[in-house]
Amino acid sequence: MNIILLLPKKILMLLIKSYQKFISPFLGSNCRFNPTCSSYAINAIELHGSVKGSWLTLKRIIKCHPLHSGGEDPVPGNPINLKDEK
Repeated sequence: MNIILLLPKKILMLLIKSYQKFISPFLGSNCRFNPTCSSYAINAIELHGSVKGSWLTLKRIIKCHPLHSGGEDPVPGNPINLKDEK
């Protein structure tokens, strides 16, 4: 695949993994969802690409507030989730 098409995905993944490694440990485990928002972002971007994956991640982060109960919220279309639904 063309490197230009992969570059946004690689940059986003680097940013998210840097957050997980350097920032998240200091914030503690505060995510009300499973998987965590950063893990969700990685899965969404890997599965759907940088544009749709970022959109799904943004929608997920908007739901992450004290008035939302949280819980299980897997990435749509993830083959692992589809296997569990059968």
